[in-house]
Amino acid sequence: MNILGIIPARYASTRFPGKPMIDIAGKTMIQRVYEQAKKCSSLSEVIVATDDERIFNHVNEFGGVAIMTASDHQSGTDRCAEVALLHQQYDVIINIQGDEPYIDPEQITKVAACFTSADVQLATLIKKIETLDELNNPNSPKVVINKLSEAIYFSRTPLPYLRGHEPAEWLKHYTYFKHIGIYGYRADVLQQVTKLTVSSLEKAESLEQLRWIENGYRIKVAETELETHAIDVPADLEKLLSVLNKI
Repeated sequence: MNILGIIPARYASTRFPGKPMIDIAGKTMIQRVYEQAKKCSSLSEVIVATDDERIFNHVNEFGGVAIMTASDHQSGTDRCAEVALLHQQYDVIINIQGDEPYIDPEQITKVAACFTSADVQLATLIKKIETLDELNNPNSPKVVINKLSEAIYFSRTPLPYLRGHEPAEWLKHYTYFKHIGIYGYRADVLQQVTKLTVSSLEKAESLEQLRWIENGYRIKVAETELETHAIDVPADLEKLLSVLNKI
């Protein structure tokens, strides 16, 4: 099975402009993500998909592979779909988030392994929630799964509501999972989901994966025990750098 890893990277982030080019202990974030992805033996190739010449040139400078894509894509999934059309020899595409500089190759492998089952259309990662801060953080989507290890809903609020217990006690009585934002797609399914119109659930939660569920697509989940360090806003970078300084 040929698997292509794509790292969507845009410069004009609303919450953190220029994010892919920020320095993290001597290397840019996009270089760190790329180098981590290249360590994953499950991937046949890794490509950075960007609409910005600064990122494109930088990736080439450090020896990586980059492709310029359209500037009007609404999501990383759309950007991945454009690149995938140029590389139709791949069976599976894995969308690796460009804001997780220390993503572990094992996490990419877990998503890739989901596709050993021929009926898997889409896949992603989940991790058990350990703290109330995580549970109540709207920037960290929660995932409800079924007994087939498939996601049946994503939400920015804690789900399910645990009736009969105070919210501060919920983690003691139920296992909640958060979403780790890496996606795998069958090549044909990737092209299909990018043609879907924005759904009502997606609008409500601002989570694109709800569009897929609402249209009947199934999302396989793999569980990881490894933590990630996503950089969404400048405060996240400060938090990461403080951790690195203690090591």
